[in-house]
Amino acid sequence: MEMNIKKIEDMSLNAWPSHKMELYDGWILRFSYFYTHRTNSVEQFGTSTLPWREKVSYCENVYKRLGTPAIFKISPLVSQDFDYTLENRGYEIQHTTNVMTVRLPAARLDAPYDEVCFTDSIPDEWIESLFTLKGTTNPIHRAVVPSMYRAIPKETICASVQKNEQIIATGLGILDRDYIGLYAIHVREDYRGQGLARQICTGLLKEGRKKGAENAYLQVVEGNTPARKLYESLGFCQFYTYWFRVQPTN
Repeated sequence: MEMNIKKIEDMSLNAWPSHKMELYDGWILRFSYFYTHRTNSVEQFGTSTLPWREKVSYCENVYKRLGTPAIFKISPLVSQDFDYTLENRGYEIQHTTNVMTVRLPAARLDAPYDEVCFTDSIPDEWIESLFTLKGTTNPIHRAVVPSMYRAIPKETICASVQKNEQIIATGLGILDRDYIGLYAIHVREDYRGQGLARQICTGLLKEGRKKGAENAYLQVVEGNTPARKLYESLGFCQFYTYWFRVQPTN
């Protein structure tokens, strides 16, 4: 199980590059002007040789210089003692996230998806539409994030649904080894409840199978019950949970 978790953790790093990154004694410090916790946090990917206290203080100073609190991702691959160390320093848990997986031959992919359009590249129009769907107005994010999407090193499948010449639903599949990861599943509020997210997920998973994917993974924030029910109906099952420890600001 640990080996498969490590595989998905590596693939998720490939899938969502940060604007800036620093390697430090088996840790990777990621920074993207606080667009998401995932791209603005410390992840452990290798063997540590330095004491935790020294390393945590170093990371806190790096992020202080960048103008944000230090954030550490805590996955099942991270020692519980390290999580306790952060808790004792006053770090709070935020954005608990569930990773779900499915073997594609067992997935339930019977929904039609005739309305979904696919491209291999990620068009500017798609990114702008995603900003609108997410309500992203921060000018720094709008300037920086497109380059992050273009920096994805793996093969992508970009999905969208248009109504009245506007993109009203998005999705992104990222192929890595024998997996396809699902990202950026969003539907405009006034079009929700019409099965568009199911169409996009079904289409991405089927397109992924055509390109050789045998498995799929996705990440859903704890408490997002509608999304979780959708993914479970497609055959996804809970695999593991991770969360972020965020440095107190006082």
